[in-house]
Formats: sequence, C-alpha cells, structure tokens
Amino acid sequence: MTKQIEEKINNSEIQLADLISHFREKCKTCGHHRIMHNELAKCEGVMNKPCMSGCDKFESEDD
Repeated sequence: MTKQIEEKINNSEIQLADLISHFREKCKTCGHHRIMHNELAKCEGVMNKPCMSGCDKFESEDD
C-alpha cells in the first residue's frame, strides 16, 4: 500500500477491517468480489480472465 493511500485510510473514520469486509462482498450477478469491479461498477474478472457475465453493476449477495 502506498504511503499516500495508507495516510488517507488512517485519516478517515474507516477502520481497515471495515474496508476489507467491504471489498470481500460478492456480486450477485457474477459472483466475483467487489474488488474486481472497477470505478464504473463493471467487473474486470479475476486472474487476467475477463468476466463473461456481462456484469455492469455491483449487487451485494447480502441484499
């Protein structure tokens, strides 16, 4: 983690454990973790393999 990002996390009210659990949520559409979705909510797949689900919106499996 870069110092700049680490500093932003430390200066926020977000606990690292909360951040980790946020990105561990899975998408109901494609089954990949939230971390695999880009800033446009499109799934970029895992391990250099594109997501073939057509997922373009993250929906938590907890919803």
